[in-house]
This record gives sequence, structure tokens and C-alpha cells, in this order.
Amino acid sequence: ASGDGFLLGVVGEICGLASAIYTHPMPALPHKLAMLLTGAALALAAADSFTIWPKGEPPAGTPKSGVKFANHNLSVSHRDKDGIPEVHTKVTDIFVIKSGEADLLLGGEVVGGKNESPTEIRGGTIKGGKRNHVSAGDVVRIPAAMPHQFFVAAGKTVDYFVVKVDNP
Repeated sequence: ASGDGFLLGVVGEICGLASAIYTHPMPALPHKLAMLLTGAALALAAADSFTIWPKGEPPAGTPKSGVKFANHNLSVSHRDKDGIPEVHTKVTDIFVIKSGEADLLLGGEVVGGKNESPTEIRGGTIKGGKRNHVSAGDVVRIPAAMPHQFFVAAGKTVDYFVVKVDNP
């Protein structure tokens, strides 16, 4: 190791919520210590290389918004009433209906919605579109920029697993 310091780069996910690269110039470390630190970093990265949610349930303590990975987000949603119109201009939604049933309005045009962010429109109403009935076992893919809204009948519920895939 030279007196100029060295670059320690560790890429990992902390609780599966965010990726980080830590770079810090450090004084020269003894070779064995540097090797030990590198091995520990690799073991940590290898231990976090996959995620299992048994029976589609997130682990205890998972935020309601789900878990964000490099290019996608995983979450579980429950509805017991109608949702509002949504458009995600850079995100594809994938829903796996776990239980219950609802109608899902897909397509058309959002009228009177508000930009929640530069890539998200929410609220208003959907003009046009096609209403589709979904129930347990159905898988739905909604491409980026397609308006969508859930309608849940009185006394009914729907639970579904959500994968949000970022589209550059």
C-alpha cells in the first residue's frame, strides 16, 4: 500500500432500502487488515444477493412503502375502497392479486389530475379506458404512462403484491 491512501469501495444494501458506495481516502493499512476488510465486504454483499418474502408477506418492520432496490420496488397493498387515478410516467406496475377482488380501470386519459412529482400524476378522473375485473391469482402488468384506478365494491377487499419497475 502506498502513502497516498487507497480507495475502499463497498457496494451493499442496508436493510434492502438503499444502495450506497462509500469512498474515503485512508492512510495505508497493513495488507492483512485490508484483505480482511475486503473479504468481510464481499461476504456481506453475497449474503444480501436475494430476497424471499415467504407467502408474499414482507418481513416484520418493512415500511408500508415497501423495499426499494436498484431498479424496482416491492410492496404489498390492501384496498377496502376505491383508489384514485394514477399515472407513473417512468414506472411499470406489476400486480399479483393475492386475495379478494376488484375492478381495475386501465388506459384512457386522466382529467383533472395533479402532478405529485415530475413523473407521477394522481387524482382527478379517468376518461375512457377499459374496466377489468381482477381476483386472486391474476397477474396484471401496467406499462409506464398508462392511467389506472382500482374500484372495490362495498364490503369487498383486495390484497395484492406490487412490483414497481423503473423505466429510464
